[in-house]
Amino acid sequence: MDERALIGALGLVVLFGLIAIRLPVALAMVLVGVGGNYALSIVAPFLRFEPYLAQFKTLTWSVVSNYALSVVPLFIFMGFLAAHANLSRDLFQGLNVLVGRWRGGVAMAAVLACAGFGAVCGSSLATASTMGRVALPELKRLNYADGLATGALAAGGTLGILIPPSVALVVYAIVVEASVVAMFQAAILPGVIAVALFVAVIAVRVRLNPALAASAPPLDASARRAALRRLIPVVTIFSAVIVGLGLGLFTPTPAGAVGVFAVLVYGVILKRCTGTGLGLSELVDAVRDTAVTAGMIGFILFGAEVLKGFFARSGLPAVMADWAASGAVEPWTVLVLMLLGLIVLGCFMDSLSMILVVVPFLFPVLMELNGGDWALAADAAYGMGAEDLKIWFGILALVVVELGLITPPVGLNVFIIRAVSPGVSMGTIFRGVLPFFGVELGRVALILAVPGLALWLPRLLL
Repeated sequence: MDERALIGALGLVVLFGLIAIRLPVALAMVLVGVGGNYALSIVAPFLRFEPYLAQFKTLTWSVVSNYALSVVPLFIFMGFLAAHANLSRDLFQGLNVLVGRWRGGVAMAAVLACAGFGAVCGSSLATASTMGRVALPELKRLNYADGLATGALAAGGTLGILIPPSVALVVYAIVVEASVVAMFQAAILPGVIAVALFVAVIAVRVRLNPALAASAPPLDASARRAALRRLIPVVTIFSAVIVGLGLGLFTPTPAGAVGVFAVLVYGVILKRCTGTGLGLSELVDAVRDTAVTAGMIGFILFGAEVLKGFFARSGLPAVMADWAASGAVEPWTVLVLMLLGLIVLGCFMDSLSMILVVVPFLFPVLMELNGGDWALAADAAYGMGAEDLKIWFGILALVVVELGLITPPVGLNVFIIRAVSPGVSMGTIFRGVLPFFGVELGRVALILAVPGLALWLPRLLL
C-alpha cells in the first residue's frame, strides 16, 4: 500500500473517530475530505489542492439538483403529514380490531401498524417513536409485560427502513446506480417475511408464557366497524404508491407526489369530520420538519461527495478491490464480514449515513469479487449479474442496518422506546428485543441462502 492509500485509510479511521465522538456525520465527512485532500497534495504534489477546492463552486448545486433525489423530500413530507394526521393511531386501532382479540394480539397489531406506518413514513426511528407513543399506553392498560411490549415496538420500528417507499432505499439506489423501482419491488417480500416472523415471535412467546399478555376485551359491532373503516385510507394510500410503481403507472417522483396528495386529502377530511386531522398549524409544522430533514440529508449527500473525491484521489477503493480480486479471501467470507461490520456500525450511525459512508467502499469490492460489471451469472462468484447484485446486496445491507438498530448494548431504536416508556429499564427492553433479534439473524441467513427472495419480484415485473 503506497502513501496515498495509507492517507486514505487514515482518513477512514479519523472519520469513524469523529462520528464516535458525536460530531455530525456530514460535517465529519467534509472535514476528512478537505483535510485528506490537503494531505494528499503534500505527499503527491501533482494532486493539486486548489483545483480540488474549485469544484466546491458547483458541487453543492450538482448534488441537490439531481432529479433522482427529488423523490426524497416528497416521501419525507408524506411521512410528516401522516404523523400529524394521526394516521398511526387510526392504523393501530383498526388492526387491533382484527387481531387484538387473540392473546398477544395487541402486540401483533402494534407490529403490523409499525409496518404500515413505516410504509408511509419511510424512517425506522420515526416509526419507533410514533408507534411507541400510540401503542404503549394500550399495551400497558392491558397489563402486557414490559419486555414484550417494548421489545415488539423496538423491533417493529426497524421495518420503516425496508418497507417501501423508503428514503434509505432511494439513496442506496442512487449510490450504486440501481433502479429505485426495482429496489422497492425487491424490498416487499423480505419486508413481509420480517412482519410474519415478528408476529410469530409474539405468538410463540405468549403460547409458552400466557402471563406475558392478555386478550383485549371485545368491542361492540359499531365500534369495530368504525375502527375497520379507518384502515381503508391507509390501504388506499399504500396501494396508490406501491401498486402504481409496480405496474409502471408512474416513476418514483410522481409516486411521491401522489402519496403526498393522498395523505393531505386524508388529513383534511379527517380534520373536517373529527377535528383531529390536519389544520394550518399542522401543515406548517410538517413543511418546516420536512425542510429541516431534507436539508440535513442534502448536507450529508454533499459531505459524501466531498469524501468520495478524497478517497478516489487516494486510490484506497482500488487497492481494496485489487486485494479482494487477488483471491486472498473467499468471496462469501468477504460478504459475511461486510454484513457483520454493518451490524456493528448500525449501533452508532443512522441508515443514510451508513449507506453514504460505507457502501461506496463495500460495493466496488463485491463487484470485483463477482467478476466485474460484465460478469455472467454462470461465471460470477455470487451466481448473479451486476444488476442483480446491486439489488440483492442492497436488501441485505438494509436488513443488517435494521439489526444494528436493536443490537445490544446501543441499538438506537431501543433508546427511542426507552424515552417514551418511563419506568422501563434498558435491560428489560434489550431482553424483550432479543427474540426478535434472533429471527432477524435468521432472515439474513435466509436471504443469503435464497437470493430469489429479493430478486423474484423485480424479475417478474421487469
